[in-house]
Amino acid sequence: MVALNSTEMAERLLELAVERGAIRYGDFTLSSGKKSSYYFDGRLLSLDPEGAHLIGNALLPLLADAGVSAVGGPTLGADPIVTAAAMASWQQGAPLPAFIVRKEAKGHGMTQMIEGPVPEGASVAIVDDTCTTGGSLFHAIGAAEEAGCTVGLVLALLDRNEGGSDAIRERGYRFETLLTAGEDGRIRPA
Repeated sequence: MVALNSTEMAERLLELAVERGAIRYGDFTLSSGKKSSYYFDGRLLSLDPEGAHLIGNALLPLLADAGVSAVGGPTLGADPIVTAAAMASWQQGAPLPAFIVRKEAKGHGMTQMIEGPVPEGASVAIVDDTCTTGGSLFHAIGAAEEAGCTVGLVLALLDRNEGGSDAIRERGYRFETLLTAGEDGRIRPA
């Protein structure tokens, strides 16, 4: 296997998205309620062996640059992404624990919103497969901050450029993405 730089990983991730049918065109209603002429299914990438490898390794330089000590995000989109990043970080000798933010706190046991080993007071990255309005990312940011963490970075595999990333930046968070969509729905490496 040939080592790829960040740009090459994002380009290969886009190729893989097309190969695996993770990008589809048609008439779709997104989880935000917005209508779209295309749909990006990040799980078709993050649950694919090559896709998970590319995602984990493409995120590592961004996570290292932000100096975070854990990576997490909203279930279900972030589950395989944070696992890929945690595994890649361990393989590179700089392990970062992963965590998942529930949609709502458990009604039993510890009644937790966050699952996973989050170091108390940690600077963390919040990641999701897509960013449209930013709603899922803001939910995860709020849960992490409520748990005493500082959010040092917010990431998405795909920024749909529909206001979410701007809202995240306006609230003072650093936002990064691997792929970005134009107004025409054309997706390209960020």
